[in-house]
Amino acid sequence: ICDVDQRAIAKTIQAIYEEYGYKPKGEVDIRKVLENKDVDILVIAAPDHWHAPASILALQAGKHVYVEKPCSHNPREGELLVEAQKKYGKLVQIGNQQRSSYESIEAVKLIHEGIIGKAYYGKAWYANTRGSIGVGQTAPVPDWLNWDLFQGPAPRQEYKDNIVHYNWHWFWNWGTGEILNNGTHEVDICRWALGVDYPEKVSSNGGRYHYTDDWEFYDTQIASFDFADGKSLNWEGRSCNGKLLYGRGRGSVIYGTEGTVIIDRNGYEFFDKSNNLIKEAKAGTANATMNIVGGGDLEKLHIGNFIDAIRHGKKLNSPIDVGNKSVTICQLGNISQNMGRSLQTDPRTGRIL
Repeated sequence: ICDVDQRAIAKTIQAIYEEYGYKPKGEVDIRKVLENKDVDILVIAAPDHWHAPASILALQAGKHVYVEKPCSHNPREGELLVEAQKKYGKLVQIGNQQRSSYESIEAVKLIHEGIIGKAYYGKAWYANTRGSIGVGQTAPVPDWLNWDLFQGPAPRQEYKDNIVHYNWHWFWNWGTGEILNNGTHEVDICRWALGVDYPEKVSSNGGRYHYTDDWEFYDTQIASFDFADGKSLNWEGRSCNGKLLYGRGRGSVIYGTEGTVIIDRNGYEFFDKSNNLIKEAKAGTANATMNIVGGGDLEKLHIGNFIDAIRHGKKLNSPIDVGNKSVTICQLGNISQNMGRSLQTDPRTGRIL
């Protein structure tokens, strides 16, 4: 168990002891973990700025990697991680766990088989009611926190009292905003269903409207992506207004010439052009609480797929070269928003032209 927070190490070791009857070793420094020849896999649940560097270090050390989304803090890091996986040959699975949902896999298969005709537009969304993070004050670093290792590869900043643990998501130095914190999941489903890779054009509108505080990203964001083959997708993020869309806090809708499908973590619903329900599937009751935050059985399925790939050669449901495409286009949405203009991009590479 490796963490820059001594409290998290102690808590997790105790939880594992209570569940399994043994106590794993605890480390603060990831480099010591990677030196351990008995470690086969690194599971990365650190802040976003650590995802790609930790993954690359693990690959160099001969470890397989399961990395939370987003797999990188910026598009170039994503390219470097894909290159490193190819160079070192170990498996890297990105944690967009809906790729392992039985219902999502079936829905995408039906879309590709033409159940809604030509699928041409995907709509993804996320809604929540997050509060303000306030205005942080410079403070002494807590004795339980290794602030230097928390920052890791990021430019150094003074410690403030409103960053650790969760609020780092909303600072450019360590986080990537809501579009990558949550939007990555549903944007990935839309991209998968539409059968597209990188866009030709990216535009984004919105801002930080709800509070005046230290939050550097956007609590309201509409990002649109146009692809070369006459397809497009759109992500609507509302971090501070949890009004449901299609009765859901998060999800994806795919529109086609012959119908529409709503896909979320609980299953799917297919409709014909007259809005009649023609086919549906619901996940088990264990997934009923996953409308907002995720986790649960999908995490187990996705980790299970990763382990099966290592042990038995099974195909990964979200290998890094696939998952990174969804991460990159979300990052392009942030760049467009930050620049205040649309971006023309190379549909082969995702690079800004």
